[in-house]
Amino acid sequence: MIKAGIIGATGYAGNELARLLLGHKEVEVAWYGSRSYIDQKYADVYQNFFKLVDAKCMDDNMAALADEVDVIFTATPQGLCASLVNEEILSKAKVIDLSADFRIKDVKKYEKWYGIEHKSPQFIDEAVYGLCEINREDIKKARLIANPGCYPTCSTLSIYPLLKEGLIDPNTIIIDAKSGTSGAGRGAKVPNLYCEVNENIKAYGVATHRHTPEIEDQLGYACGQEVMINFTPHLIPMNRGILVTAYASLKKEVSYEEVRAAYDKYYADETFIRVLDKDVCPQTKCVEGSNYVDVNFKIDPRTKRVIMMGAIDNLVKGAAGQAVQNMNLMFGFDEAEGLHQIPMLP
Repeated sequence: MIKAGIIGATGYAGNELARLLLGHKEVEVAWYGSRSYIDQKYADVYQNFFKLVDAKCMDDNMAALADEVDVIFTATPQGLCASLVNEEILSKAKVIDLSADFRIKDVKKYEKWYGIEHKSPQFIDEAVYGLCEINREDIKKARLIANPGCYPTCSTLSIYPLLKEGLIDPNTIIIDAKSGTSGAGRGAKVPNLYCEVNENIKAYGVATHRHTPEIEDQLGYACGQEVMINFTPHLIPMNRGILVTAYASLKKEVSYEEVRAAYDKYYADETFIRVLDKDVCPQTKCVEGSNYVDVNFKIDPRTKRVIMMGAIDNLVKGAAGQAVQNMNLMFGFDEAEGLHQIPMLP
């Protein structure tokens, strides 16, 4: 049994972490951190935890937390983890950061896209990008994990096998993505009010979304060259879920069987990636509440392009579930422990 602490436990991703860890047989949550609700009972903030969690919310004192737990999750806005983490903390506890602070290896690129100064660039090279299905062995040895973003998780896993196998031209990738409103966080913002979002769909962050360099980096690692993409996210009126539809030019004429073989080569043994049957398109409802990624593809011989599709729950595989999966690898637990939730359907 290990002890875990969550900084940012009252945000959507932090609350999802609390929910998943409560059902984890190897973990006790010893610290529910929340700057906004210090000394308030956690179950008063999230009533679904009534009679399940009696603890009060603590502050974000990472140094004190490191003395009490084995692993620290930071489900916080960009900049906070980098401003708090230091060598003494990392010598005592492993850290899994759900923000973007350690995802991008080029500090100047991070500061350009996020508009803030990086407070601990000395740890960027050490941090392991926590996309479990790709970096599993490095994750096992890490003490600092950069938990991937939701859009990059879905985008990368949808496209990765075809890049690794050299079937698509990296410079032709276009990603169209849709997300539920929980991806914007729990803070009150006028664009996310019910009347603004309901019965509406809109693009945002067009050509400027901060997940763009993260996706480009990961796709670049997959094919061994610099990649530049068009990435356009959209906000849709649902609570959770991400759907990615990506397009790329094929390098040669291929059959369904050849492309399917590429996906099976990398994902056939993966617990949480489901390559769907031919002509079945991923749906957000079929992964909701779970750590699964549903992916598939369609070859368009007329345009000599391939359409790659993926769906995830942005709060689970796109955030908290992936963080738990990373923790399981770091501590030698069953990788799927605490993550056996079946997707929710009506």
